[in-house]
Amino acid sequence: MARGGAVATSHPVRIVRSRPLPSADAAPGSEPEVPADGGPSKPPPERRVNHGGSQRALRVATIYVVLLLAMYLAFALYDRTSLGGSSSAAENGLIVLTALFALFAVVGAVYSLTPAPRAVDVAPDHVTIVGRWGRLRRLPPLANLSLRVVRRYSAGFLSSRRVELVEVWGEDIPIRSLLIEVGLFEGAASPRGL
Repeated sequence: MARGGAVATSHPVRIVRSRPLPSADAAPGSEPEVPADGGPSKPPPERRVNHGGSQRALRVATIYVVLLLAMYLAFALYDRTSLGGSSSAAENGLIVLTALFALFAVVGAVYSLTPAPRAVDVAPDHVTIVGRWGRLRRLPPLANLSLRVVRRYSAGFLSSRRVELVEVWGEDIPIRSLLIEVGLFEGAASPRGL
């Protein structure tokens, strides 16, 4: 085809569009929507957002990084003002100190944030934990899960809501430690004697 030639063809193009869902005030004679597998439709899972646990984890990580930065700046300032501080940064070890600061800051922040899931989706047949980094972990229903509170944190500077560090497990499910808002796993069994 030559440059500047016609691109469009005279053939009609069909655009497939999905049918709109019937509204709640649909006509009484209209048929309800049936899923593709022919079974009854399942209600969507209840999303329980972990506001308190996320807030506490984020503030702890922020405090950690700020304190680490203050120590780094103090060491860097000491290095620059001490005898021999006028020599290059590589000779004084400032480059190594900077690399260690960056490594400790990233690892510490990830370690602080990881136990606090973003949300928990509760469905009648399963529970899905939406992890901090987007990972989905599917667990059995709440009735088949056990929960043990390891530590309780009252509302305060680190979180405006009460938060708990809990261990969650079930049959064939390893123990997981989570930093959650109180009531996020409401309905899970608490083991006796622990």
